[in-house]
Amino acid sequence: MKIITSRDKNYMVMSNYHFKDKRLSLKAKGLLSLMLSLPNEWNYSLLGLTSICVESGDTIRNILKELKDYKCLRVVEQRQVDGKFNYEYIIHESPYE
Repeated sequence: MKIITSRDKNYMVMSNYHFKDKRLSLKAKGLLSLMLSLPNEWNYSLLGLTSICVESGDTIRNILKELKDYKCLRVVEQRQVDGKFNYEYIIHESPYE
């Protein structure tokens, strides 16, 4: 079998470490890849991610938990002056220490 892939525009380079990690589900690998492809200023909130996925909010929430459990995603909670919370998503191509 011969496979030809055209990669002449609209593509990115990323580590394939998470693709080989047998602990991660296929959904987690897909969402992590999607998140790595988005610009840094993207809205990584549950609302922002569900706006570009067919999965429900509950499913996305569970996948995010899996990514956090396997240290591919770190979410830093910051309280703003007005008392509201702001969340910073730090996405790792391979698990952080």
